[in-house]
Amino acid sequence: MDFLAEAGAAEPEMVRTRRALHQSPELSYHEEATAKLVADRLESLGIDVMRGVGGTGVVGLLRGPKKGRVVGLRADMDALPLEESSDVEFSSKVKGVMHACGHDTHVAMLLGAARILSEHREELRGTVKFLFQPAEEHGGRGGAMPMIEDGAMKNPKVDYVFGLHIVTTYRSGELALRPGPMLAASDGFKIRIIGKGGHGARPHECVDPVYIAAHVILAMQGVSGRMLDPVQPFVISVCSVHSGTKDNIIPDEALLEGTIRTLDEPTRRKAKFKVKEVAREVSRAFGGRAEVEFIQDAYPVTYNHPRTSEKVARLLRERLRARVKVAEPVMWAEDFSRFLQVAPGTFFFLGSRNEAKDCVYPNHSTRFKVDEDVLKLGAASLALLAQAFTDPRGP
Repeated sequence: MDFLAEAGAAEPEMVRTRRALHQSPELSYHEEATAKLVADRLESLGIDVMRGVGGTGVVGLLRGPKKGRVVGLRADMDALPLEESSDVEFSSKVKGVMHACGHDTHVAMLLGAARILSEHREELRGTVKFLFQPAEEHGGRGGAMPMIEDGAMKNPKVDYVFGLHIVTTYRSGELALRPGPMLAASDGFKIRIIGKGGHGARPHECVDPVYIAAHVILAMQGVSGRMLDPVQPFVISVCSVHSGTKDNIIPDEALLEGTIRTLDEPTRRKAKFKVKEVAREVSRAFGGRAEVEFIQDAYPVTYNHPRTSEKVARLLRERLRARVKVAEPVMWAEDFSRFLQVAPGTFFFLGSRNEAKDCVYPNHSTRFKVDEDVLKLGAASLALLAQAFTDPRGP
């Protein structure tokens, strides 16, 4: 099968689908219209559909006539709480909500792959599961875990799972992946610093939580610089500081929120322990108290199965003549990591950077734009991996 030619034939439909989704973005756990579009389209292709999987998730099941393996292909569906400021003619019609991370393209490309595979189902050895996932942007429980708990990776059991993400980090038409750790674990935290409020003119009568918070923020930078092995990738960022109501009132409390990113479990555990320890001890030194809370069910490291990823890179180069690069580890986090804990597989990037089309802004930017010429490569990649890994004779 010429996957690129097949994807080229599906390209107009993919572009229309992507633009329709871009105009009507939905936030995490609220992807009702998106899920309906997906389920209706899969059913029109003769694919068995399960709706409401793990909430608003959709699972499509395509069985070939010959026995083989089961391959899962995943696309996330949710948008971000951003007001779009790009100049595309199909910009978001929903105030304060935007597909600023390309999940609209992921849905369109996986539907394109579903069309390709359904039109050639007689050649399929095995079964393909199309996993349309909600709430990837949630950052805590997310959408993969509820889908897995609802049986998305069972009956039949998934043997391999694959997913991709569109980025402007790489040029249009480039694919990038790496065996092993590719994306970070993400541990969000809240630090509530409790002091004693009073008049701003008499700070000696108070325990100033704002002053303590400033010292906690500075001290936490020493976790990476002085408390963890400097060769281990590690990021700690305090991204939100809230306290006080007026310029002459020392408040009772201050709230810090931030994120820890790590690429291995020992570093992750130590980093969380040290953040808690620093916050508590610094607060105590200035007469206050710190309560530290970490987001439950935070995303683990996205770990690509080494042997599978080597085969993926070879297939993409040989069968699609694609430019495949070795990706550097990135400190973003991905809910796809949950699926990789259940079955071996690979997560890879699809480049969309094109200066001529002004597709240069990073994911999560209000000006994020996608070079739609790459949709056919994404769909072809997913369809190819499904066909190759369902076949018990290869790859």
